[in-house]
Amino acid sequence: MKRRTFVATAAAAGASFAVNPRGAAKDWTLPTIARYPDPAIEIVDPRFEKYRVGNAAIERLYTGARWSEGPVWFGDGRYLVWSDIPNNRMLRWLELTGEVSVFRYPSNYTNGNTRDKQGRLISCEHDARRVTRTELDGTITVLIDHYQSKPFNAPNDVVVHSNGSIWFTDPGYGIMGNYEGHKAAFELPANVYRLDPKSGEVAVVVGDMRRPNGLCFSPDETKLYIVDTGMTDGPQYPHNIRVYDVVEGARLANGRVFVEMGAGLADGIRCDVDGNVWAGTGWGGEDFSGVQVLAPEGKLIGKVHLPEICANICFGGAKRNRLFMVASTSLYSVYVGTQGAQTP
Repeated sequence: MKRRTFVATAAAAGASFAVNPRGAAKDWTLPTIARYPDPAIEIVDPRFEKYRVGNAAIERLYTGARWSEGPVWFGDGRYLVWSDIPNNRMLRWLELTGEVSVFRYPSNYTNGNTRDKQGRLISCEHDARRVTRTELDGTITVLIDHYQSKPFNAPNDVVVHSNGSIWFTDPGYGIMGNYEGHKAAFELPANVYRLDPKSGEVAVVVGDMRRPNGLCFSPDETKLYIVDTGMTDGPQYPHNIRVYDVVEGARLANGRVFVEMGAGLADGIRCDVDGNVWAGTGWGGEDFSGVQVLAPEGKLIGKVHLPEICANICFGGAKRNRLFMVASTSLYSVYVGTQGAQTP
């Protein structure tokens, strides 16, 4: 086996599983069986029925990471890249063969990833405390690594507006210990920033969240959703998703709670073309691990149950109708009856 190429024998590409709608784990010693419709896809509200593909099951594509994060789809190469933060690497899954290989090592403990409108990879690096862009020739450009002459805490997740501006969260998890970065003192509050990569201008767009985490734009980019995982500091702190109005593509207004997450936490989020918010969830018991789907008004309409805590998600595949889910040690996917809102 080549040094940089590996496929976990315990999770051959295409392996599928099922859990009952309350999240009971499957016996992984049994042969792989796909049961349609997959009982791990739970319809909470009748509106979710059209988003469940009746003869599509959840697939476990890979296992062997320590904490998976930041999935991003490369349609031009037909592959998915995601972060394995504690192992200080990024992995790549090939759609044609199911092969998994190391995309980047070391990765500066990269967390969130996305692509800009030119198809370049934008990454949040915990250890280097910066946001970078991987150019089309593979070279890495540092977009920003400080604010007001102080280093960022540990940029976490990132999205790109159609006007080219880069919006990222900086909760600081990467400097709270040595597992996903390195322990260091906070020099800035846990903010959400907007960067204009052309001018270099950077501004704080949200400064009153405890731990701003995952974020995504609505399909028309008039709203920005941001997860607050403040509950990791204690039960008295927020564990919700907030929503803001985007004004002139440059600032936010009218911040309010979109949904309270109840027993656990949301993490990475994405919108589909109908304006539903798909949220990776966990830390609330077995029934909370997976993906929750929230209608535009914030009501829970469906769940995708996984046997592991889901940190982040993205839509991909040739038709943007394949939901990729990075959950703890593994990579999962399922075809759904909608498409991701943002491209590429």
